[in-house]
Amino acid sequence: MRSTMQDAPLLISNILRHGQQVHPDSKVITVEADRYREATFSEVASRAERLAAALERLGVRRGDRVIIVDGSLAPLLARVYDTLDSVKTVIVAGEGDLTGVGPTLDYEELLAAEEPGYDWPELDERDAAAMCYTSGTTGNPKGVVYSHRSTFLHTMAETSASSIGLTEADRILVVVPMFHANAWGVPYSAWLIGTDLVLPQQFLQGEPLVKVIDELRPTLACGVPTIWNDLLRAAANSDAKLDSLRSVTAGGSA
Repeated sequence: MRSTMQDAPLLISNILRHGQQVHPDSKVITVEADRYREATFSEVASRAERLAAALERLGVRRGDRVIIVDGSLAPLLARVYDTLDSVKTVIVAGEGDLTGVGPTLDYEELLAAEEPGYDWPELDERDAAAMCYTSGTTGNPKGVVYSHRSTFLHTMAETSASSIGLTEADRILVVVPMFHANAWGVPYSAWLIGTDLVLPQQFLQGEPLVKVIDELRPTLACGVPTIWNDLLRAAANSDAKLDSLRSVTAGGSA
């Protein structure tokens, strides 16, 4: 006999829809040099839908890969651009020196040409969803391919009280990049549960982080020990109390 319960594949698009519909007013706060830039979950989801529509219009199909580069990093891409024989399209987000990158498309212009709303495909939950590469810290460099299923299950586990235990009342400072195990899965978990996300970008030193914590009052934070040691040094030389934090996660180092 088979179950009569609802059955659906464990897809990241379902996490996206959930955060978009159930927690539309939760925030993604991005640290910039002289300000904080905010967007609601509803706004971020709408931009994701527009991007998906734009990529589809460009002819991107399942199994294809498109380069999207931050403008500030375009000079690094330019160093190897001439060797990328398979690359047809480079999308640039933000401003930067595009010399040597060849024909490019502007990220914001692409999104502006599309309408919100997108019919996300019903994929196999074991399909690849993201790929990260280790730096070889514990051995040889290697790629790890995450499935929708593995990400979905990790998301649910991370929100449990026995793990990080994010809640809708929390605000989490994510001092872990997406290339590091998808920021430890925190963006997905926060999106599922409605936790505000604080993203420090390149401002990872002790002094700016102390300022961010003092002004934005996160209740949770995650990062590697090097980050926290520098933050504690900076805090010791200031009047910062860091008293908004109820829990800090450290990992990625012996």
